[in-house]
Amino acid sequence: MTLPQLYVVLLAGGLVLLASIAAARTASRLGLPSLLLFLAVGVLIGEDVLGLDFDDAQLAQTLGTCALALILIEGGLSTRWTDLRKLLAPSALLATAGVAVSVLVTAAGAHLLLGMDWQLALLLGAIVSSTDAAAVFAVLRALPLPRKLAGMVEAESGFNDAPTVILVLVFSSVGGVPDLATIGGQVLYQIVVGAAVGLLVGWAGVAALRYVALPASGLYPLATLGLGVIAFAAAGAANASGFMAAYLSAIVLGNAVLPHRAATRSFAEGAGWLAQIGLFVMLGLLVDPSELPGALLPALLVGAVLLLLARPASVLACLIPFRVPWRHQAFISWAGLRGAVPIVLATFPIVAGVPGSGHLLNIVFVLVVVFTLIQGPALPPLARALGVIQPDQAREVDIESAPLDVLDAELLTLTVPAGSRLHGVEVAELRLPAPAVISLVIRDRATFVPAPETGLREGDTLLIVATGATREAAERRLRAVGRQGRLARWYGEQGGPDPARLSGRAEPVGGLRTPAQQQRAQPQQRHPDRHQDRAPAVGERRPRQENYAGHRHGGAHRGDPAQHG
Repeated sequence: MTLPQLYVVLLAGGLVLLASIAAARTASRLGLPSLLLFLAVGVLIGEDVLGLDFDDAQLAQTLGTCALALILIEGGLSTRWTDLRKLLAPSALLATAGVAVSVLVTAAGAHLLLGMDWQLALLLGAIVSSTDAAAVFAVLRALPLPRKLAGMVEAESGFNDAPTVILVLVFSSVGGVPDLATIGGQVLYQIVVGAAVGLLVGWAGVAALRYVALPASGLYPLATLGLGVIAFAAAGAANASGFMAAYLSAIVLGNAVLPHRAATRSFAEGAGWLAQIGLFVMLGLLVDPSELPGALLPALLVGAVLLLLARPASVLACLIPFRVPWRHQAFISWAGLRGAVPIVLATFPIVAGVPGSGHLLNIVFVLVVVFTLIQGPALPPLARALGVIQPDQAREVDIESAPLDVLDAELLTLTVPAGSRLHGVEVAELRLPAPAVISLVIRDRATFVPAPETGLREGDTLLIVATGATREAAERRLRAVGRQGRLARWYGEQGGPDPARLSGRAEPVGGLRTPAQQQRAQPQQRHPDRHQDRAPAVGERRPRQENYAGHRHGGAHRGDPAQHG
């Protein structure tokens, strides 16, 4: 590829990416899963419309598998273990026994209604038995569903990719369908070994990221995503389920206390969106629109069997032991949307050379599009009709952390050394420039949030949040009090750099630890509240002021005139 050709490819890729992002916004406003418009973008730029020719099923399978791994990693990082552990048993049963029931019922329908031979019917049933969490929650995001209900669908969608991939690979064998014992042994081995690899990589990654300081914050999201990819590849190399390993490793990493968790999840979410866009656009390119009308009737018949018989039967068989209310069961049955996984799995028999597999791809493509259009918009009114949500039900709050760089702030630390004049000074008496604030005090290995009247002690470590505009003034004030105590201004101490700092030796003063870059020497500006810089006259009443964290602090503090320092 020459450089001019590279420019053309990058330009086309950027335009497709922006068009897909605009499509995602449009889909969210219409209440539809974004996958429909992503597929439409792929069909639009394909051979029959704009003329881009793409029919490489092997490349589509390879890239699609990688994209699914990234999507599962992002899903695992955003899954809360506190919710998942309560739903592990029913979700695991839905993802295994439920898949088996769905495959058998769907295959029977395809065999009886379409006259397919049993291998092709079982292959079709396995392909369409996997639900898609991204498609489901694109519609349910605005609905105040109970966490138990939404979490069950989400967990099932994360776990059921592994058994469906195994079944598709088994039924794609040219030598015919193996016996049930062989199928059960393969499924058990791949799930167990894949889960073990995922948990092992996840725990090792947590230990490494927790105790190894990386030189840049942007490396933590890359390391986390890389660990998920390692789990996926390691399990695949052991002939186990890479999808199970990727999902479980991401759950372990996402629920551990690691640095920069918010940035990691944001990065993973962006990678997941990019994988979804690339995957669906590529799958839209892969199909031939002129062949889709012939697949419409088979897709409608198989989809009806799946939606009205197979899915309810699997949900009923798996959830009865857990006494799940019938309203929740009905909603879970309808919420089993199909998305990227069935279309990717449809490329497996094409690569394996199974006769009739090209027609299967068209059937699966039409089934996903048509039944997403039917099920997706109907989910909100169905949820209200079943009473699984209430109009006045409070939504769960979404808590997000704001990194300091968003606030243009820095986190400073100060340790009060032995003999420092900071000992005995109260927090309010520091008079740090607003909005600088002492957010935490570490004392004797215990942490607490200080009050304005909290007195500092030798050995205390203070965590101070200061904006870029107030950092230097806060440092000067801390130095001044550290040298002369609360009466620093009476003695004319302004907290400037000491001779050691001016001579180029970056020795901290009063225990204040600052970043390594050289401090800029600037003229000291007097605080606008000038009454703080002089001693009160005899009989003069000190005005009340706003001090630390907005608390009122009066002038009389146990008769100590040093507050005016």
